[in-house]
Amino acid sequence: MYSLPFSPLYGIVGAQESRINLEVSSLKKKHVGTALGFLAACVAAKTIYLVAPGRVDNTRKRELEGRNIAHRGLHRADTGIPENSLAAFDAAAENGYGIELDVRLTADDRVVVFHDDDVSRLCGVSGNISEMTWNEIKKLRLLDTNHGIPLLSESLVTVAGRGPVIVELKQGTRNRELCERTLELISCYSGPILIESFDPRIVAWFRKFAPEITRGQLVCPKEKLSGETPLFAAFALANGLTNFLSRPHFIAHSIDKKSPLIRLAEKLGAMRVAWTATDGSHEDENDAVIFEGYRPRTKYR
Repeated sequence: MYSLPFSPLYGIVGAQESRINLEVSSLKKKHVGTALGFLAACVAAKTIYLVAPGRVDNTRKRELEGRNIAHRGLHRADTGIPENSLAAFDAAAENGYGIELDVRLTADDRVVVFHDDDVSRLCGVSGNISEMTWNEIKKLRLLDTNHGIPLLSESLVTVAGRGPVIVELKQGTRNRELCERTLELISCYSGPILIESFDPRIVAWFRKFAPEITRGQLVCPKEKLSGETPLFAAFALANGLTNFLSRPHFIAHSIDKKSPLIRLAEKLGAMRVAWTATDGSHEDENDAVIFEGYRPRTKYR
């Protein structure tokens, strides 16, 4: 039998086989593309779930929008007004500013306004706030002045609703007790009052037990967080990945570059608060500015 090695039949079969291979290859690519698209959509949805803020209504916006807020009150050591003192809070309120202050729990469960865990920097003696009683603390003086460490209750009486107050709860070994005692005190306050913390568990506590209070998550780049913060936790905090726990209404970010995920949270509705500004250059891109060391406008919107 004689046959042509390159007969038309072979050509037809070869063409059909090539077409089939192309179709199979195209189908595989289509399925891979669909799978990758689905995976990307899942990742995007999960990311949005993690970083999304709480719902911000007009009432919450009015508490912060366009406000300059005095960091630890309107204090100046060279004029005898220490940080987190009643005089600093009165000066801030008298000049129309909002106020940011820090609270800690004493050994006998009193809520005092003090930033550091140790009193040495401001009071010149050693001692940890959490291990001291109120009777011991009230004898101390701030920066060699006549001003003492105030209670939160005294501070709120001094401000008397003259401006918004942001209460930063400092994390410690008794977070729940600090949250409970702070809530008792601020629930009786008639002026605008908000809470914030670096610890998302504290912010989450207020989400659960006091959802009516505007809450904020303090954030800074992971390099600036305490060395005691585990690396993964520092990464999560710096990128807003703990927002699913607390759904903060505002993100109080240091005046450093923000991560893309923090920017995403802001796009999703989180109010933008900057800290701690030393000039007025941060007003345009933030809803509120926590300032120190200069006298800005009371409101810029």
